[in-house]
Amino acid sequence: MSRPRRERRRVVAVEAVGPYALVRVERGGLDPGVPGQFFMLEAPGRVLPRPMSLCFAPRDELGFLLDPIGPGTRALAALEAGDEIAIFGPLGNGFRLDVARPLLVGGGIGVAPFPYLSEALEHPPAVLGFRSEHHAEAAALVPNAEVVIDPVLVTDALPREREVLACGPEPMLAAIRTLCTRAQLACEAPMACGYGACYGCVVEIDGKLERLCVEGPVLECS
Repeated sequence: MSRPRRERRRVVAVEAVGPYALVRVERGGLDPGVPGQFFMLEAPGRVLPRPMSLCFAPRDELGFLLDPIGPGTRALAALEAGDEIAIFGPLGNGFRLDVARPLLVGGGIGVAPFPYLSEALEHPPAVLGFRSEHHAEAAALVPNAEVVIDPVLVTDALPREREVLACGPEPMLAAIRTLCTRAQLACEAPMACGYGACYGCVVEIDGKLERLCVEGPVLECS
């Protein structure tokens, strides 16, 4: 497991992907870590950083796909080439990659970690769900993806006898828990520090209260 580092890195570009923003930064000495791990990104003008899973990691860059819906994510989406931000990571536990028959399942901005994960798993099939055709433009980032648009659900299109690696809204993850005997689920919770000090991301896991940034964000269910 790579040790997290904190560095100030320069923004290479911010690109629109449908309604989402792809923030590309110089990698510097930051290790990309395991798909599903996350980084804390400084949100300009905001007190707290924002946790973002890594979308892709070409040789000299790190890319983060985000949905600019709140003040922090809007501040990140408004960055311009040449701006600098502080980045801390990689943090948490990512996806287990020793999977014989993986299937990536994502909903909305839950598609964010899949380009990096897909590359690590040699481009397995994926099922991605979006609220509109505009949002579904992000599916172009993930090879071998079947796309469904609301009101069709990803659970309506799940093939059986594959191990699901999923990221998306909680109702989607809850449905996958009931349908799949084996799955890895990337969960979300508010995070202020990313390394277990603030207890802001405590969730119930198997009847116990755990810090999602330490025990997760990727959890296994079987």
